[in-house]
This record gives sequence, structure tokens and C-alpha cells, in this order.
Amino acid sequence: MKTFTVPTRDEVSENNQVLFDNLQKGLGFVPNLYATIAHSDNGLAKYLAFQGAKTSLSNKEKEVVNLVVSEVNGCRYCLSAHTVLGKMNGFSDEQILDLRSGQSTTPKLDALAKLTKDITENKGRASSDALAAFYAAGYTDGNLVDVILQISDKIAMNYLHNLTQIPIDFPIAAELETV
Repeated sequence: MKTFTVPTRDEVSENNQVLFDNLQKGLGFVPNLYATIAHSDNGLAKYLAFQGAKTSLSNKEKEVVNLVVSEVNGCRYCLSAHTVLGKMNGFSDEQILDLRSGQSTTPKLDALAKLTKDITENKGRASSDALAAFYAAGYTDGNLVDVILQISDKIAMNYLHNLTQIPIDFPIAAELETV
């Protein structure tokens, strides 16, 4: 199997070097998964624009989706990154573990987590019960579209890491079964 490397700033295109500089300035580092996207001359700009686009989901709701999808897809990199981001958005360790298993003690987030898990596990074919619970929790058709877009963002990153297995540069999230 091919061994993938994380490109340095000097190894990427001039456009990606500018993006690396912006990430360095904003985050204090260039996450390895973002750097890996820069193997493509256009991929990093395209991904950052997609990821940063407006959505009807709150940052907390986006982290619910990110954690559930990453658990379903077994992506250690994204689980590690979104455990950190989940805490930054107010989730406790216990709440993060609940979300990773597809549930929450907060009813609205529980409906979101369950629908996200159902959609991800069944490749978009969610059950009518999960969809009904999502709408009963107060979500709209617009929210549903934004959930699908958030799922697609996370699936792309999950697949990229699962294929490349580049080093994880966040505190490693524990396996759910061992917690």
C-alpha cells in the first residue's frame, strides 16, 4: 500500500502556500489533513470555501454531525479533531461520547444525532421515524439540506484520512468501545 506524506509549505502550489499562511495565522498550525488536501492545487481552496460557507446549523449542531459521521466511518483523525472542537463548543467528555454513539440527552440534538447516524449508515436512506423525530424537534427542510451538506463535508475528510492514514496532530480520541 502506498505511504502518503503530509506536504510542507514548500511542497505545495503558491495558492496553497497562501492558504497555509492563513491557516497558520488563524489556527496557529496547519492541520495535517488540510495540508494533505493541498496535494491538489485546487482542493484546499475548494474545501475551505465549502466548509466555511453559511449554514442554518449552529457550531454545536455541526459538531454533532461531525462526531456522529466520523464515528460511523471510523475516522480517528476526525474523531480526535472534533473531540477538541466539540469541547470548544461546550460539550463535555461524556456528551461527546454520547454523540459518537449517535445520541444526546438534549432532545433536539438527540433527534439530529439519530438522523445523522441513520443517514450516514444507510447512505442517505434514513428511516421515516428518524426523519419525523428530526422535524418534531423543530428542524426544517432547510436544516435537513444543511445536515446533508455537513455530512458530505465530513465524509470527504473521513475518506481522505481513512485512505491516507497521515499522522493525527490532535490529542488522540479513544476508541468508543474501550471508553
